[in-house]
Amino acid sequence: MKIDRTLLDKIAHLSRLEFDEKDAEKMMKDMTAIVDWVEKLKEVNTDGVEPLTTMSHEINMLREDEVKPHLDHEAALLNAPKKDDVYFRVPKVLE
Repeated sequence: MKIDRTLLDKIAHLSRLEFDEKDAEKMMKDMTAIVDWVEKLKEVNTDGVEPLTTMSHEINMLREDEVKPHLDHEAALLNAPKKDDVYFRVPKVLE
């Protein structure tokens, strides 16, 4: 399948992409190569191959939640560049 300028413009609009005119030719060439590669994959015989839901056969190895000691105010504020008695001091971001 050949990606032409009309299709490229439609894809760019739908995906909210913006690019220069000089990049359009390279973009069409690259997208055509991608589509050709996907078309080539259709030739592979996948009869009897189960679809993958994950790339790993591992089962989730999640640890149990454990209650552990947490930082107190003094330890948390120890290396803060700006602080007062109880809080971190940060620059104002909103007016």
